[in-house]
Amino acid sequence: MEKLVYVIEAETARPGADLRAGLVEKAVPALRAAGAGQISVNVEDEHVAAGAAVKIARSDPSLRALVTFWLESADDRGPCEAALSPHGAGLAGYLVAESRPMVHHPPVGERAPGANLVTCINRLPGLSDDEFFDRWNIEHRQVALETQSTTAYVRNAVLRALTPGAPALDGIVEETFPIEALSSPHAWYDCDNEEEYQRRLARMMASVTAFLDLSCLVSTPMSEYFQG
Repeated sequence: MEKLVYVIEAETARPGADLRAGLVEKAVPALRAAGAGQISVNVEDEHVAAGAAVKIARSDPSLRALVTFWLESADDRGPCEAALSPHGAGLAGYLVAESRPMVHHPPVGERAPGANLVTCINRLPGLSDDEFFDRWNIEHRQVALETQSTTAYVRNAVLRALTPGAPALDGIVEETFPIEALSSPHAWYDCDNEEEYQRRLARMMASVTAFLDLSCLVSTPMSEYFQG
């Protein structure tokens, strides 16, 4: 089995509910018919509207949805891409290696609690593979879990791009937070005073700047709809 991840761009003006309906009601059945399993649909929709202030976008269309699933072989992805491509202005697919430092069990067929922050990352130029993965998987993991209110954490290390013209990425990260975190930095950083918030924020920024190229990072809070 192989895990495939598809980043979907859509115009800012497009309602998230419309994007969600197309993916859940039309794309998901077609993905199942094509052999996909463990399908998860993440969409920037009305339930995460408070997250507009923390979204990092560099274009319009921008990152608006993420669909992930497992397939016996990525070689057979053609029908899956055909099912997804009508639902956005841009589609970029990746074969990934998944790890879950913090696991949750979202309900099947319903909106999962909280908000899922989807972030596309690239390594700091000049870092070797060993340096990049040590800093991401070991050092940053500890910082993230100790400074934030994260309730689930999925790392998708990109093995290769699957669609023509897909932007070069090193990873796609999914982090689940309480919904209150979208509008409260203190809730995001799991603290109750400004002094501790600033301390945790500084520790987080020191960690990310040690291994990520922040000039090309994009990040969008989304609602997660696990389809099973």
